[in-house]
Amino acid sequence: MNQARIYTNIKSLYGITANLPRNKAGREMKEFDHLDSAWLLISEHGTIKNFGPMNSVPEFSGTTIDCSGKLILPCFVDSHTHLIHAGSRENEFVDRIKGLSYEQIANKGGGILNSASKLHLSTEDELFEASYERLNKAISLGTGAIEIKSGYGLSLEGELKILRVAHRLKSVSPIPIKVTFLGAHALPMAYKNNREQYINLIINEIIPAIAAEKLADYIDVFCETNYFSVSEMEQLLDCGWKYNLKPKVHVNQFNSIGGIKSAINKKAISVDHLEIMTPDDFEALKNSNTIPVALPACSFFIKIPYAPARQLIDCGLPLTLASDYNPGSSPCLSMPFVVSLACISMGLLPEEAFNASTLNGAAALELQNEYGSIEIGKKANFMISKAVPSLNYLPYSFAENWIDSVVISGK
Repeated sequence: MNQARIYTNIKSLYGITANLPRNKAGREMKEFDHLDSAWLLISEHGTIKNFGPMNSVPEFSGTTIDCSGKLILPCFVDSHTHLIHAGSRENEFVDRIKGLSYEQIANKGGGILNSASKLHLSTEDELFEASYERLNKAISLGTGAIEIKSGYGLSLEGELKILRVAHRLKSVSPIPIKVTFLGAHALPMAYKNNREQYINLIINEIIPAIAAEKLADYIDVFCETNYFSVSEMEQLLDCGWKYNLKPKVHVNQFNSIGGIKSAINKKAISVDHLEIMTPDDFEALKNSNTIPVALPACSFFIKIPYAPARQLIDCGLPLTLASDYNPGSSPCLSMPFVVSLACISMGLLPEEAFNASTLNGAAALELQNEYGSIEIGKKANFMISKAVPSLNYLPYSFAENWIDSVVISGK
């Protein structure tokens, strides 16, 4: 059990909620509620016990931390990552500098298939050690809850290897981890001429094996031209639901092929990427409970369009931001950088970007009742900034580490 402690003289305490809707949508996203000159009391159970203005600070005999000149904000919730992988893909980075597109690199054996071949040569222990190091790095950068996808196995053995590593990470992680099965990430070379056989392998063997070991919370499909069609996605999501795997899917990264509407019909928790959107896609989202997730670091790194975040918010939607951390198209664990990109390249206000990466990120992982904001009873997962002039300074200083410390469950 933790020691109770109080943080005092906080310049501004941000991200306050009190029994509000469990995400913020549209105009609400401009409201990143705060209290100036504040105190924050953490219980011995690692939860937020109370907070208020300094003129009402309670008598307290335990540990006191002075936060003069500093901001406190809820930790980020990174709802889309590919944290578990083998090796890196910096050669493809150079290929892009030379002018090759993401799809051209994939067609010559790079991309997802490159990562899959490296993963097959790695042991579970090797993957665990590398991924645990990445997890701790993400936490040091302010992430207080995270999602991890499979998808670099592309076989029964490979996918189970990744998901078992994710299960091990969950057992030692100080932050909550949600796990997503993404066997339909790319078509393996062995099934290049028999797509149906690979779909059947996922449905008849891989998903039942995952369910038997309780290794995943969600199911994902890369629904995109040259990857998996809408009808193939629907088959896989239907099978996922039979085994209590809820959909969280990749759609509209390079093309709009109807994946958003279909995912909504399949009751997807979120649709992620959304770089290419049509009027019909916006309309489908406006009439749904599915959360749109934008991944600006991917757009930045591989030079594709950014998701129309401003338009999604202006449609009244609960936009979410995530890192899309992966070795090929977004080798970035820094949610502070994602927030800066959202402001610089997508036109979000700082308040909107922080709501999108904290409370709305929690909603995209169904963790919004315990994480994502400063609220009495929630887990004490928050960031303390260095002494800074204002909230606006954080995304403005995009190449600067403004985090002084990260508190997880009160520690």
